[in-house]
Amino acid sequence: MSFVPVIGKSIKKQLEDREEEILSPFATLNKNSFGRKVEEQEEIEDLRLPFQRDRDRITHSKTFRRLKHKTQVFLSPTGDHYRTRLTHVLEVSQIARTIASALCLNEPLTEAIALGHDLGHTPFGHAGEATLNELHPRGFRHYVHSLRVVDFLENDGKGLNLSFEVRNGIVRHSKGRSDILPKNRSEIAVTLEGQVVRLADIIAYVNHDLDDALRAGIIEEKELPAKIRKVVGERHSKRIGAMVRDLIVETLTADDGHIHISDRMLEAITELRTFLYDNVYTFYRVHNEFVKAQRIIRDLYNYFLENGLVGIVSGRWEDNVDRENWHDERTAHRRVCDYVAGMTDRYALSVYHKIFLPEPWSVR
Repeated sequence: MSFVPVIGKSIKKQLEDREEEILSPFATLNKNSFGRKVEEQEEIEDLRLPFQRDRDRITHSKTFRRLKHKTQVFLSPTGDHYRTRLTHVLEVSQIARTIASALCLNEPLTEAIALGHDLGHTPFGHAGEATLNELHPRGFRHYVHSLRVVDFLENDGKGLNLSFEVRNGIVRHSKGRSDILPKNRSEIAVTLEGQVVRLADIIAYVNHDLDDALRAGIIEEKELPAKIRKVVGERHSKRIGAMVRDLIVETLTADDGHIHISDRMLEAITELRTFLYDNVYTFYRVHNEFVKAQRIIRDLYNYFLENGLVGIVSGRWEDNVDRENWHDERTAHRRVCDYVAGMTDRYALSVYHKIFLPEPWSVR
């Protein structure tokens, strides 16, 4: 069906009508959104619907740009082709949009959730997350912090004021090693688009982490269990294609408003994830760097907690945060956690060097 603009009818209204005409009954329509935390006055001739605006706010945010210097799995790799947190979210977005398109779901909503789902990740990947979870009295989870980023930390403390559906998809995207398709509905997003991102996330990371591990020489292709290779294929693109195709076919066949994967494919993905945990994430070279990264995060956190937050300005150190209420331990922990979590890998290393390592100097 081609879209022909109608003269005299607002573009926004035409976009809303088009959504209703072509999207699945299970898709989330912009006009049915639960809205934003702070109501905004939208221009009647706006060229973008709310979920498109959310996507653009995320991609134009400073936090999103910093993802290019945050680790996925391999810390400070020398090669240029290893994944970063930014390339990860782009791969998730591409996979999620492919699925959303085939299921006639809302693609801008899907893309917004995918691009924003890891904004709360720390420097040094899960090493940083594990350390902050240990140090902060109330714990730390990157998916919860992602919501804090878009609600409070971005835009100089004003947040991005995203739609409820995007925020819900962000905070409920994560799985860890829990069930890929949990039976408890409270663990998954309320929208089908958010549920698609959850699955796209795991499809992306089990495949690109395997690809990076093969590139790094940590494992060889022949070590991948034959049972997994038989189900998902022998090559990177084949594996992703098999998983995506299975999800789409099973979901369309069920046609019940829920995401479905065949038992055969679900078992293969689960076994592949277990294989990566047992053979890649705990591999001694990866683990040794993980321990080093934890030490860096721990030392920075404790230093800032004791001395206040500092930043490099014009080559010199100075307090860059109002220390009002710093005596309140809860406030101090929260500010330090926010600051450290927002660092990139290279900035954390630079600050660590500045604070803890001696620098060359001379006596005149």
